Amino acid sequence: MLPVLLATCADLPAGDEDAPALTAALADAGLDARWAVWSDPEVTWDAALVVLRSTWDYHAKRDDFLRWVDSVPRLHNAADVVRWNTDKTYLRDLAAAGVPTVPSSFAAPGDEPALPDADEIVVKPSVGAGSRGAGRFARAAGEQALAHAAELQAAGRTVVVQPFLAGVDTTGETALLYFDGAFSHAIRKGPMLRPDFVHPVDGPSLYVEENITARTPEPAELAVGEAALAAMQDRFGGRPLYARVDLLPTPDGPLVTELELTEPSAFLGHDDAAPARFAAAVAARA
Repeated sequence: MLPVLLATCADLPAGDEDAPALTAALADAGLDARWAVWSDPEVTWDAALVVLRSTWDYHAKRDDFLRWVDSVPRLHNAADVVRWNTDKTYLRDLAAAGVPTVPSSFAAPGDEPALPDADEIVVKPSVGAGSRGAGRFARAAGEQALAHAAELQAAGRTVVVQPFLAGVDTTGETALLYFDGAFSHAIRKGPMLRPDFVHPVDGPSLYVEENITARTPEPAELAVGEAALAAMQDRFGGRPLYARVDLLPTPDGPLVTELELTEPSAFLGHDDAAPARFAAAVAARA
């Protein structure tokens, strides 16, 4: 079997909180696996299966990251998937494919953002991770929402504008984890966007801290997750090594807020069998 390199960022050279469980499961599966920083010029990537994990600084240097992605011969998920998935404009493609998706509009630098007719509004960069740069604004604070959008655009960023879905404050967000296209487990994220608050784009932390618990998904949530994966597979062919579908609740059913195919946390600590499932999916490709 090929050796496995688990790609991470310079701030987390030994990986994220899933690292010990994943490394142990890969060893149990007979794989020679180690962590490597994606931006380290001393690493040789050609002779290994490379699995993207905690590359959580990519959004600050996406062009460099995508050049590196294109240079790795055996990358999972694949380079064309990563290029598509590292800009949230992919939500337009999911919606066009009939996947129930949070209504989203996009405004490139120089374009006027369109604010939705909603009690509250979310404004965030289309290239971002961990809620960095995301703000939640009341309808009456539309000028503040537009000012935040303008600040992001002035920095060269395309802006995503969405209605804030109030159900997340009580029910939370559901994240469905898939390995090799098969459902593995689910978690609940507590609400992360406080009213009239903007998470800084740059700051001392790579991501916003999350309140995570295990969750048993509803059939409607699993159906939307399967629809999102099917749309991705129709577009690119083949099953992704890993995927996470993040869902928000509404009275009419769950909506996709993100389809994470690049570097999602897998929350392996919330299901005892999840590390072995992930390792088996990696072993099948190695």
